Amino acid sequence: MAGHIFYGYVVSVDGYIASAQDGGIGFPVPEAALHRHFNEMQERTALSLYGRNMYEVMKYWDAPPAESADFEQEYARAWQRTPKVVFSTTLESVGPNARLVKDKADVERTVRQLKAETSGDIEVSGTGLAASLIRLGLVDELRLYMMPVVLGGGKPYLEAGLQLELEPLGIESLPQHCTLLRFRPKKS
Repeated sequence: MAGHIFYGYVVSVDGYIASAQDGGIGFPVPEAALHRHFNEMQERTALSLYGRNMYEVMKYWDAPPAESADFEQEYARAWQRTPKVVFSTTLESVGPNARLVKDKADVERTVRQLKAETSGDIEVSGTGLAASLIRLGLVDELRLYMMPVVLGGGKPYLEAGLQLELEPLGIESLPQHCTLLRFRPKKS
């Protein structure tokens, strides 16, 4: 038994996950069909690993507005059921079904232990955390959900200076003209 760690994000054609102007996402909001792809992925996720910023964004799903669409409520229920580990030196507490790791020295040991103990997909969210885990050789797969937009700058999918040789795993066309590109880091 060993978990499969993946790092996935919606990304612009020019490689950014948030725009430079306001730090906003800048992508079309996922409609029902694309959202259901993410719902199914969340259902299959055995464990989620978060950096502080991404966890704070995703906490929205702990209590989405009651008037949210059915497919959004489905995602919320799947997200709530998924155990989460949040790596942050500044947070004092985390919400339901989550545990906090505050010591930076514990990141590698904790993730190695979680990977060994978890059967199934382990999602990593947050560019800094993902880069750290990639450098440690712990990420098994990169998933780029490429949307047909150009942001012209902003927050990149991968941290500057991170160099990887990748092996393609597949390409899938998704709703809303989104293309999923899957890669695995080549082992040295």
